[in-house]
Amino acid sequence: MAKNRKLFASVAGITMSLLLFVEAGMTAQAGGTDYLDNMRGGIASVLNPGSTNSADVVSATARELNIDFEPQEEEEIGNLVMANVQNALNVRSDASEEASKVGKLYKDCGGIILERRDGWTKLQSGNIVGWASDEYLLFGEDARALADDVGRTIATIDTETLRVRTAPGTDAGVLGLLPKGEIVEVLSKDDEGWVCIDYEGGDGYVSAEFVTLDFQIDAGETMEEIEIREEAEREAKRHVNYGAYTTDADTTLLLAALIQCEAGGESYEGQVAVGAVVMNRVRSGAYPNSIHGVIYASGQFTPALNGKVNALYESGRIKASCIQAAEEAISGVSNVGDFTHFRRNNGREGIVIGNHVFY
Repeated sequence: MAKNRKLFASVAGITMSLLLFVEAGMTAQAGGTDYLDNMRGGIASVLNPGSTNSADVVSATARELNIDFEPQEEEEIGNLVMANVQNALNVRSDASEEASKVGKLYKDCGGIILERRDGWTKLQSGNIVGWASDEYLLFGEDARALADDVGRTIATIDTETLRVRTAPGTDAGVLGLLPKGEIVEVLSKDDEGWVCIDYEGGDGYVSAEFVTLDFQIDAGETMEEIEIREEAEREAKRHVNYGAYTTDADTTLLLAALIQCEAGGESYEGQVAVGAVVMNRVRSGAYPNSIHGVIYASGQFTPALNGKVNALYESGRIKASCIQAAEEAISGVSNVGDFTHFRRNNGREGIVIGNHVFY
């Protein structure tokens, strides 16, 4: 991810924000056995040992922001650790290659350092507590740089109904309404008490008085969480042959719903590009190998985790252009090469289409 509208924060800010997130009790509490409900039911910070589902962590299209956080001590800054892998890193029960696996850290995932010895680091990431080889980890300034790049700030709506405005100020027009508990991505925060958010692919503004801001990075998954996710993917693939990238109508509509949530206000080219990112992830070994798995997997798309994708899918009010874009992406069309990420355009190098940059 990128150098941006404005440089976000030092890892001191990251550390403080994550700690505040946990201390405030803002962790997602996934309940029951319905994995899809768990996946879309909330989010958890990387420092969230209490959550029953670290797969709820938000992720891949994060922003670096101009939000002021109180600096922390250097000792706290040094606690950050990030995975340095292209696919996945095994986390083990002890500092040995022979020890049993307790979980996995994926590309761009991070955690906090609990202990270090003999070329191994004991870390905590989501529900994972275990040891990983230093060979595949980043520390100090390197970890900070990656966290700044792949982290994101989200806003949780604290009031019953919050107006999203076209510009900062109560006299600006209203784009729409957000319910209490809704989670949206933050683009910037000004000194006048307004937060710029990503609202259906465009800029929207909400009053900072009625939202809680949190900075997050992705967490890994325990072996139990991986098993649950993979079982859900197997169930979703009963009528689908992803080897040939053909799918049933329902899964095409699911992808179309995501495209509309992320780029419904963008050009058709931009909608195809979002679909292509999903399909590129399906093809990549760094992500689940199904459309369903990519959309709902750990640290992926905000509209999937906050329920917007499901609500749109169930409503049937999906734009024809988004359905066509999904069909094209599934058929193998990509106008962004093999890129697997996108975010609001903030000056980062990549392919710029409308309000997004793909990389």
